[in-house]
Amino acid sequence: MPGHADTTANHAFISVRDRRGTSATKWERYSGRDVLPFWVADMEFPSPPEVIAALHDRVEHGIFGYTNVSDTLREQVIEHLARDYGWSVQPDWLLWLPGVVPGLNVACRAIAEPGAGIVTAVPIYHPFLEAPANAHRRRVDAHLTLQGQRWEMDLDRLQTDMDEQTRGFLLCNPQNPTGRVYTRDELKELAAFAERHDLIVVSDEIHAGLILEPHCRHLPIASLAPEIARRSITLMAPTKTYNMPGLGCAFAVIPDADLRQRFKAAGKGFLAHVGPLAITAAEAAYRHGGPWLTALLLQLRANRDRLQAAVNAMAGLTMTPVEATCLAWIDARALGVDDPHHFFEEAGVGLSPGAQFGSPGFVRFNFGCGPDMLEEGIRRMQQALQG
Repeated sequence: MPGHADTTANHAFISVRDRRGTSATKWERYSGRDVLPFWVADMEFPSPPEVIAALHDRVEHGIFGYTNVSDTLREQVIEHLARDYGWSVQPDWLLWLPGVVPGLNVACRAIAEPGAGIVTAVPIYHPFLEAPANAHRRRVDAHLTLQGQRWEMDLDRLQTDMDEQTRGFLLCNPQNPTGRVYTRDELKELAAFAERHDLIVVSDEIHAGLILEPHCRHLPIASLAPEIARRSITLMAPTKTYNMPGLGCAFAVIPDADLRQRFKAAGKGFLAHVGPLAITAAEAAYRHGGPWLTALLLQLRANRDRLQAAVNAMAGLTMTPVEATCLAWIDARALGVDDPHHFFEEAGVGLSPGAQFGSPGFVRFNFGCGPDMLEEGIRRMQQALQG
């Protein structure tokens, strides 16, 4: 199995760097405390060497003025979408953004009038919970249900919870925090649901490059058919895949011209330009990052399997299989503690609280780190439970 591959030669992902003292958000949270951070979706590995080299060359130029997205970056993105997902995209469908989260907030303004409902599937990455209210729209929660070992959408229940003023569906695929990769059949069912109820689907696909299960394949929902393409806004970025989230660069793919114009109008005046270093890094990542990504996925699979085995052996915890991302969704409700996030934080393990995703009693563990850090996190969790 790929998840059990020998990664002892994977030096780039074992010899990680000390980020303390670099103002790293992930580490600054616990500055001065003996707490290892496994919370934010920010991996501990250096970006691809080709990205670092390209940034060095750009910095040597010495001028960092306003910069247009290059034709070559557009070409790299279009080639990437065609090669990896079989999705043929036209250049004018692409709109460039400083991040996926700003795109999510702009989309809520573009797809619905104030007061209209926008669906989001819970548990979910917390900006999804906040974006409708930021745009003065109503949030309609569609609760994912656990079927065996898989988190699934319950569209039958959603149909009774939403009303005729509901205008949009916020999709996260691969799903954060559960690590699901939605299948073609699930996406086709959602597309048909959106067609029946005249919904625009806003799909955050930022983790599309981090597919861990060999039997899973990422499919952009907009690639399924023209009918769903015309009612979709797809948000993507190289930043999670190539571990450069601090270099804000993302893009929206909007096939429908009218919807694309509405998105542009909704973001007018407050969306920042993508900076020159982000553009340089993105192009280098798409052009040269393939071998690095292959090695990264080997390490993430090994880390996931190690964490899964450890959690399976811990009384009071369960963890559903992670098909994608570097994030594990752990059910700690059986521990019998009021706040499992605080419980593990007191033991020196900094996790994301489930309440932040709309599901108290859970925690999210970012296993995008070197083996030594992962082992120490596991050891501390085991010690806390034994205590």
